[in-house]
Amino acid sequence: MLGSTATFILFWKDFFFTEGGRTLPGSSCLGVGMASSQPPKYLLIFDFDETIINENSDDSIIRAAPGQALPEHIRQTFCEGFYNEYMQRVLTYMGDQGVKMGDFKTVYENIPLSPGMPDLFQFLSKNHEVFEIILISDANMFGIECNLRAAGFYSLFRKIFSNPSSFDKRGYFTLGPYHSHKCLDCPANMCKRKILTEYLAERAQEEVEFERVFYVGDGANDFCPSVTLTSADIAFPRKGYPMHRMMQEMENKQPGAFQATVVPWESATEVTRYLQDVLKKC
Repeated sequence: MLGSTATFILFWKDFFFTEGGRTLPGSSCLGVGMASSQPPKYLLIFDFDETIINENSDDSIIRAAPGQALPEHIRQTFCEGFYNEYMQRVLTYMGDQGVKMGDFKTVYENIPLSPGMPDLFQFLSKNHEVFEIILISDANMFGIECNLRAAGFYSLFRKIFSNPSSFDKRGYFTLGPYHSHKCLDCPANMCKRKILTEYLAERAQEEVEFERVFYVGDGANDFCPSVTLTSADIAFPRKGYPMHRMMQEMENKQPGAFQATVVPWESATEVTRYLQDVLKKC
């Protein structure tokens, strides 16, 4: 329960939440036309590529390139751990080839959601007073916004953390790193564990502490934040993807070292069912 008028005002102010430095209308915590006196009980974190959507959006946008392919001299510049820099070179090449904002937007808007994801989002829309929902992705802000707005689920998310992107004076799609960090397990431009840890600390300062944390992801960079989850929390790795394989490897090498309950999924319908059961036990 919020303990003071000042805290309540701060919570109400969050109804106009910020994302990437911009203030946006909407909230995943308040009902339409209603103000809740309680913060959400649960924090739900989503990845984007191959979690919310059924593709890697960085691969998807190559469909806008001439011949829907990259030349070999561009592809050979890829270096493990420096994917953001590689994508900057890809986008420069596509700009040189005359690919414009509208071309990228069309691709992003038409990337399909993963199986069962629309139903999961509909469930969360109906229970938005219980879940605070954020997105942490190594994709980019423009692509994520295009896709979620087209799908009709953009307003579900209280905050979106992703690499900054924009279009420069030439009309070129530009991309930057999200931040710098010292984690040796993550790409140079983003450590999701650092983002999640800082977000939880920020919300705790605002007197919002969650009973449980749920993390839905697929990639190796989702494994890093998931190791910070506690025994009360739930990790939803996409079955057979790197996040899931890394959890299995940890369990084989260090039984019990991974504290959160692991619930693999092939369809997001499985995530929906699990969360429905959680609410029934409330």
